[in-house]
Amino acid sequence: MRLPITVGCDTGWIRTRMSVVTPLALRLKELEIHSLTAELESLKNPQGLGLSSHLDGLREENAKLKYRLNVLKRSLQEERSQCSKTMMNINQRLQEIFGEAIREACPDLENPPLAVTPNQQAKFGDYQCNSAMAMAQMMKSKGLKVNPRQIAENIQQNIPDNELIEKTEIAGPGFINVHLKRSFVSKLLTNLLLNGVQPPPLESKKKVVVDFSSPNIAKEMHVGHLRSTIIGDSMCRLFEFLGYDVLRLNHVGDWGTQFGMLIAHLQDKFPNYLTVSPPIGDLQAFYKESKKRFDEEEDFKKRAYQCVVKLQSKDPAFIKGWNLICDVSRNEFQKVYNCLDIQIIERGESFYQEKMTAVVKEFEAKGLVEMDEGRKIVFAPGQQIPLTVVKSDGGYTYDTSDLAALRHRLFDEKADIIIYVTDSGQGTHFQVVFAAAQMIGWYDPNVTRVEHAGFGVVLGEDKKKFKTRSGDTVRLMDLLDEGLKRSMDKLKEKDRDKVLSTEDLTKAQRSVAFGCIKYADLSHNRINDYVFSFDKMLDDRGNTAAYLLYAFTRIRSIARLANIDEAALRKAAETTEVLLEHDKEWKLGKCLLRFPEILQKILDDLLLHTLCDYLYELATTFTEFYDSCYCIEKDRQTGEVVKVNMWRMLLCDATAAIMAKGFDILGINPVSRM
Repeated sequence: MRLPITVGCDTGWIRTRMSVVTPLALRLKELEIHSLTAELESLKNPQGLGLSSHLDGLREENAKLKYRLNVLKRSLQEERSQCSKTMMNINQRLQEIFGEAIREACPDLENPPLAVTPNQQAKFGDYQCNSAMAMAQMMKSKGLKVNPRQIAENIQQNIPDNELIEKTEIAGPGFINVHLKRSFVSKLLTNLLLNGVQPPPLESKKKVVVDFSSPNIAKEMHVGHLRSTIIGDSMCRLFEFLGYDVLRLNHVGDWGTQFGMLIAHLQDKFPNYLTVSPPIGDLQAFYKESKKRFDEEEDFKKRAYQCVVKLQSKDPAFIKGWNLICDVSRNEFQKVYNCLDIQIIERGESFYQEKMTAVVKEFEAKGLVEMDEGRKIVFAPGQQIPLTVVKSDGGYTYDTSDLAALRHRLFDEKADIIIYVTDSGQGTHFQVVFAAAQMIGWYDPNVTRVEHAGFGVVLGEDKKKFKTRSGDTVRLMDLLDEGLKRSMDKLKEKDRDKVLSTEDLTKAQRSVAFGCIKYADLSHNRINDYVFSFDKMLDDRGNTAAYLLYAFTRIRSIARLANIDEAALRKAAETTEVLLEHDKEWKLGKCLLRFPEILQKILDDLLLHTLCDYLYELATTFTEFYDSCYCIEKDRQTGEVVKVNMWRMLLCDATAAIMAKGFDILGINPVSRM
C-alpha cells in the first residue's frame, strides 16, 4: 500500500547558480533544506522503513517538516535578495517560480514544458508564462483532454510565495500574465547602482577555449579574418565577464609545404639572412614571387621540397629562416590586433606537429583507421566524408592537426567549452572532426561543449564577394585606415574638431572608426552574409555604433550639465529610492534589468547580434524616458538648473553603466566626449 501523503515540495528553485559565491549562512540554509527534503522523500515510502502502522504520526511529522521547510525557503529568499551584489536574471527567477508551480499543479506530468518570456505588450503585464497550452497538448497525447485555461488556473494557484511577482492574470486560452513588484525592481536597480554591473554567479568556473582569427603566415589578413577576429574576441569578452577561465587561441597556419618554397626564395633573395635580418617589407609580394617561381621553375620546386624536409628535420638554419618569415607576419598581424584591441595567444599548426603521431597511433590502436589507396583514413559514425589522418606520402593533414589540437584542448587544457570561430564553409569539416573525437571517447557532448560558431562571408555593396576594384582581396589594414579617414570626415562634418581638443578628437576618431566596423559585423546574425558599407555603419541614425556612441555620450553628459559628480550620484544611490511611477520610468527600469537575460541567451546560442539589438532598444527606450520625464528642470529665463530629480538621474547613470558594459563585451571603446 502506498502512503497517501502529499509531500508537495521541491527545491529546484533553490539550486541557482550561486553555489560558489553564496555566503556561508545561506549555504548552510540550503544544506538544511536539502536535508529536510531528503527526509520528506523518505516518508513517501514507509513500507521500506517499516512504518506503515504509524500513518497518523507520519502525517504529523510530514506537516511539521513542510512548515519548517517553507520557513527556511522564505528566509533564504529574503537573505538572497538582500546580500547578493550580482544582477538577478529575472526571467530565470520566474522560471524557477513557475517551474515549482507547474510541478505542484501537475505532479504526474513528466518533464513539463516551461516557457516564460517578456511580455510584448505592456498593458498585459511584464512577463508571460505560456506553458499551459503545451502542457494540454502533452496530456492530450496521453489520452487526457484538459482545458489549457484550467491548467493555467492550477498553475496560478500553486505559485509559491516570492519576492518578485505583484500579481498574475490569466488571458486568452491560458496565458499567465505576470506583473512585477515595482518596489522590488527598484531595489534591483539600487543594487545595480551601488555594486556596478555584476554578472549572475556561476555554479562552477569552467575553462573555455576560443579558437579565432587564425590567419596564415606570409599572407595578408583579409575581411574573412576580420569577421573571425571580431566575433571571437567578443565571445571571449562575454565568457570573461561572466567569470569563466578563458584561453584565447590563434591557430595560425605556420607549417606546411609552402614554407619550403618561402625559405628557398629567402635563400636566393637574401643569402646572408642567417647573419643579417632580411628587409622583407611586403611579405605578400614576397609570397607571390616565391609562388610564381614554384609554379614555373622546376629546379626551384625541387629545392623547395628539399627545404621542407630540412625544416621538418629541425635543421637550425631552416628553423631560423622559418622564424624570420613568421616574425614578419606576426608584426603585421599585431598592427591589426592593436587597432582592434585584441588579446590573443598564438598556438599555430607547428605547435601540434609532435602530437599528431600520437593521435594517429591512438586511432590505430583502437582499430579505427582504414587504408585507402595509400592513405590512412578515419570514418566517424553518421559522417559520409572520412578524415585523412596520413597522406599517401606519409605526411599529415589539416584533419590530423585539428584532431591533435582538439585532443590537447580536452586533455591538457582540460577545457569544458571549446568554440571554433571560422567561416561556415568549414562547418562540415568540424562536424566530422567532432564526431571522430566522440567516437574515440575523447569527450561526451552532454558534458563538454564543443561547437563550431560559423559565419557568412562579407559582401561588397554590389552584393558580391568583397574585393578591391582590381579584384584583389581587401587588405585588413587598408580597410582600417579607410575607416579612420571616414570617421574623421564624419566628426568634422559635425564640427567636433571645433569643440574637442586634438587628443579628444583622435580618441573619438578611433572609437567611431573601429567601433563602427566591429558593430556592423556583430549587429548582423553571424550565420548570414552581410554587406560591408562605410556609409551605413557611420550613419548616426538607426541601429549603428555611431548612433549608440553619440547616445551614450549624451547620457553621460546629463550629470555633467547638472554639475553632479560621481560622489554625489553614489550618495544618492545609497539614500534615494528609484521611483518607477511614470510609464516611461517603469519601461526603462525593466529594460535595464533584462541585461542578464540577454547575456544568458547569447551564452546559449553564441549569436551576438542579440546584444546589439538590446543596446539599440535600451538607447531608444532611454530617449522615450528622457523626452517624457524631466531629469533636470531649468529656469526658462536664465537657463540655470533650479531642480534635479535625483531618482531620474540615477536611471540615467544605470543606463550608462549597462551600455558601457555592453560596449565592453562587443569590444567597443566609447569616449566621454564626442
